[in-house]
Amino acid sequence: MNLFVLNLILAIAWAAFNGAFSVANLAVGFLIGFGVLWMLQPLMGGESVYFRRAYTWSRLVVMFHYELIVASLSVLWDVVTPTQLSRPGIIEVPLDVKSDAAILLVTNLVSLTPGTLSIDISDDRKILYVHAMFADDPDAIRATLKNGMERWVREALET
Repeated sequence: MNLFVLNLILAIAWAAFNGAFSVANLAVGFLIGFGVLWMLQPLMGGESVYFRRAYTWSRLVVMFHYELIVASLSVLWDVVTPTQLSRPGIIEVPLDVKSDAAILLVTNLVSLTPGTLSIDISDDRKILYVHAMFADDPDAIRATLKNGMERWVREALET
């Protein structure tokens, strides 16, 4: 049986035993079920992809929120201070991700981050054009996107 489905069944069983099918109760049941399945992992035939995928997706969510907070503070500082530090520009970022889902996720994460916006993708789907609010050093921005969001998305979708 798929471990995700088994985890959902354990969450529903937890909620049933507690007598309340609330979102919070199901979330607690899901986390407890995840822990139980992780501890039973050696009895189920070794390490499963499910746990690695849960880790990579959790890391993607946490790291994106970190980048979101840092970028928001940077944009906020530029807006509230009298000096304007922004030097906008368009940067070409070569893409290593190939699938439609990975490209879509990378472009959306870039657009959701304050100060950056995904503009277009080349016809061969190998270059992402990004408008950056602070484009003083295009190589640094390119490296940040490649070693940050694109790598996290690639790891989350390819495990």
